Amino acid sequence: MAEEWKFDVPTAGTKHLPPDPRYMEALTSQGYGFEAAIADLVDNSIDAGATDVVIHFLRDDDRLVSLLIVDNGHGMTDAELDVAMTIGGRRDYGHGALGMFGTGLKSASLSHAAAVTVVSRTKMSRPAGRRWVMEHAKDGFECDIVEPAYAQTLIDRYSDGQPIRWNGTVVRWDGVKDFPRNGGPEQTERYVARTIAALGMHLGLQLHRFLVRGDFNITIAVEDIVTGMIVTNYGVNPVDPFGYPVSGNPEYPCTFKVDVPSVGVVALQAHIWPPKSTVAQFRGIGSLIDTQGFYLYRNDRLVQAGGWNNFRQPEQHLALARVAVELPSTSSDVFRLTVKKDGVEVSPEFIAALENASDDDGRTFGRFLVDADITYREARRRAGVDRRPVILPGKGLDSSVREVISEELPGLPGEEPIAIRWDNVDGDHFFELDRDHRQILLNQRYRPAILGGRRGGLNDAPMIKSMLYLMVNEVFQRERIGPRDKDNLQLWQSVLVAAARAEMDRLGDRDGE
Repeated sequence: MAEEWKFDVPTAGTKHLPPDPRYMEALTSQGYGFEAAIADLVDNSIDAGATDVVIHFLRDDDRLVSLLIVDNGHGMTDAELDVAMTIGGRRDYGHGALGMFGTGLKSASLSHAAAVTVVSRTKMSRPAGRRWVMEHAKDGFECDIVEPAYAQTLIDRYSDGQPIRWNGTVVRWDGVKDFPRNGGPEQTERYVARTIAALGMHLGLQLHRFLVRGDFNITIAVEDIVTGMIVTNYGVNPVDPFGYPVSGNPEYPCTFKVDVPSVGVVALQAHIWPPKSTVAQFRGIGSLIDTQGFYLYRNDRLVQAGGWNNFRQPEQHLALARVAVELPSTSSDVFRLTVKKDGVEVSPEFIAALENASDDDGRTFGRFLVDADITYREARRRAGVDRRPVILPGKGLDSSVREVISEELPGLPGEEPIAIRWDNVDGDHFFELDRDHRQILLNQRYRPAILGGRRGGLNDAPMIKSMLYLMVNEVFQRERIGPRDKDNLQLWQSVLVAAARAEMDRLGDRDGE
């Protein structure tokens, strides 16, 4: 007879199992992006009551040497620094704090730097500092104590309100992995310009509610330590994902209420963007596909920008739909914030409750999605008046690509679609056009090189197929191929054959390694 099932596992005591020193390597290998890592440190500054944060790149001639994040928050005492520099150190996070897990400072910093130093001062205490060096951390969690004289010097460097006056914190990164090592001043200039632009956009988006208030500022500066001159001084501006002048639909925005049993009522403010503002406003944030969906806020910090969290798949014609969601200030099983604070895992309980969400007028959340779809389609039809109709693509091209083409270009009515497939093409030609059967035939011999050795399928190589379709579409519409068309076809053949052969050579080199 089978033993009765035990709902609780019997235990015979406990055993202390401290983490292996290699745990630090695992902690710092979580895929923190550079911008996300800096944002995590700025979150700490906000939690500390800072009104000014300076992200300071130090440059020695053509070489970047250090990166510092300086704030005028309330600072930390010697004992509080120990807690802050302890992996998973427990402290009381105040109501409205952005921190949660006690790993962000260490994990974010050592993901991008060989060493992180933290020096801090409160109004009632002298400057104190601690330093984690990755090599020491791996050998047994040995944290260095910064010499008090240097701690004072580092705080003094940013005193007189730049930004520290009486109290504040300096986080210093050394051995930053992303900094250019060689390449001269041009490479450094390109890196600085690119990094500042990306960092400004990221911080401006995720912290836009703080920046728009006017009493909180983030500055990105570059200092030449040889001359002491600030060569770049960039103020981060708010990037409001809901900052449009006129709604795309006059009935929106509206607020839906989602009744989630375990957390109560969650408010969703649904917006439909104006179609004419789409290109300008989305630039720098992401594609139309990526920026639709939920914008999840926790304590005014944007912790997820776009995505439907398994509620539905992103679709081109929902590009104008954006929904601001105010998460509870405390963690829950319904909304689980990632350690990096760059996304939220949503439980099926919330997804199911969305089906019954409605506003005060009885309008459903499903109706909002329909309205967003209609707004987008009508705008594309109006915008497509000046675009010449095309024969739409058929089999052989991924359905997501076909959908975008059909949304962007009007189709010729009654025309059989153009199929694209691999076949045995005579000679070295990259492609042939079978106008009678509406087919673009790609030379099978080039397929392994185009796919880079990966297995193929009916809808493989979407990039090359899409480009070829756009190039030859008009040829299928003509009654006969004229001299200009023939010349273009010959040109495209020559270039594509040369490119395919180059890919074959590269594939051969890889196989021979």
